[in-house]
Amino acid sequence: MISKINSIAVNWLESNIIEVEVDINQWLPAFTIVWLPDQWVQESKERLRSALKSSNSKLPTSRIIVNLAPANIKKSWPSFDLAIAVAILHNKWEIDFDEYLNDSIFLWELALDGTLRKVSWVLPSVIWAKQNWFKRIFLPKENVLEASIIPWIDVIWVENLEDLIKVLNKQKILEISEQMDFSKYKKDLIDINNKFDFKYIVWQKQAKRALEIAAAWGHNIIMSWPPWSWKTMLSKAFSSILPDLTIDEAIEISKIYSISWLLDNENPIITKRPFRTVHHTASAVSIIGWWRNAKPWEISLAHRWVLFLDEVLEFNKSVLEVLRQPLEDWNITVTRVNASFNYPAKFSLVWAMNPCPCWYLTDPDKECICSVNQIKNYKSKLSWPLIDRVDIFIEVPKVKTQDFKIKDDYDDVEDSNTIKSRVEKARKIQEDRFKQTNLISNSEMTTKQINTFCKLDIETTKVLKQAVNTLNLSARAYYRVIKLARTIADLDWVAGIKVEHILEALNYRKNN
Repeated sequence: MISKINSIAVNWLESNIIEVEVDINQWLPAFTIVWLPDQWVQESKERLRSALKSSNSKLPTSRIIVNLAPANIKKSWPSFDLAIAVAILHNKWEIDFDEYLNDSIFLWELALDGTLRKVSWVLPSVIWAKQNWFKRIFLPKENVLEASIIPWIDVIWVENLEDLIKVLNKQKILEISEQMDFSKYKKDLIDINNKFDFKYIVWQKQAKRALEIAAAWGHNIIMSWPPWSWKTMLSKAFSSILPDLTIDEAIEISKIYSISWLLDNENPIITKRPFRTVHHTASAVSIIGWWRNAKPWEISLAHRWVLFLDEVLEFNKSVLEVLRQPLEDWNITVTRVNASFNYPAKFSLVWAMNPCPCWYLTDPDKECICSVNQIKNYKSKLSWPLIDRVDIFIEVPKVKTQDFKIKDDYDDVEDSNTIKSRVEKARKIQEDRFKQTNLISNSEMTTKQINTFCKLDIETTKVLKQAVNTLNLSARAYYRVIKLARTIADLDWVAGIKVEHILEALNYRKNN
């Protein structure tokens, strides 16, 4: 008899069905695993031997052939232990019933004592199993919380192989986990991102306005400022006005964090929009994907919101140039020797930079000591094609000590929650606008979609074209100004784009 058990091969965001076939015959004793298993999978033979012994069973003293089909998919990670063990036990008639086998998924690593070890990349596996009409998936107890957010599939937890055998033989009831209530779970978490609030920044109103526009969906922003402009506080407070995640967005982001081994029992799902910061010593590889195994990294971990680069002109130019394609295509393809992987990368890029190497070019109180060539070389790290992909350019003035305000209360200063409510209303307008498309924000519109959703009257078109000619803007910048004006109009809750919206959008490009 040949036993067949279903499992899943997860190669980052790609998942495939793996049919684990086991044949036990009376030839000379041997244990062979065939069809592209890597070293981790090959080592499962020894783990299985101890795990079965600890579960009051044992490997038969016969020839065991394990076939992992299909042959064209590489099998990595120690994730097939459980499926192989179940197939062997079924072949030996130690599992008497087939009811739970044909429409279930079995995966994960076995410990030597027969317990199921907690593993990563659970979420992509459960999503794939649901999409392919499997009824249930067997998991270690530690992975249940992460998996239970996906509806319409039974997540069954077992602690060890012995308990699993009892469940499959109907000697023990199925422990089906309750589905996670995302909205309730999100409220129960402590928000560690909102340590900074805009109400405590009683200056820099122009910068706060620019960040509000950027937060109202996916616009890239460059801030140029001398020292002591409160750039760190502004950038950290930016996370406090980001709109809340929807359940679909949370699952989409959590998949990336799951395969990157960044989820745990305390944080089984991402509930806040990612705000990723990168140090200027980072390499291009660490931003786009990790070494030989093509692990997704910063631009994908920032998917659906913000990648923050402080002191951007201190980065190597080659590092900055790798951002050009993701900023245009919203995804990144990582190619390694053995395969290519495509990861989503819809992020808003926030850059902070000093105006010159000595920092004081725009400082009214201290003279800049840089030469013209030094300033030119310093700024040359930002190429024109890269700058052309940015929507908002703003110069933030230094805050002088006489402007510092020590207040007993900040009730008269607009707080982050107030700004966030406007951002979320603008987001709702965009959701309604794009409900018949696959878009979610103004920044994602193509030229064709801009012509559909951002119609300009004659006067507004005339003002825009005159400004484009005066500022010598490119065709890409022309359409980016329209998209930015559309977001500004949404923040004002106005249906059509007016001249004042175009002028404000152009004001953020005058330093380009």
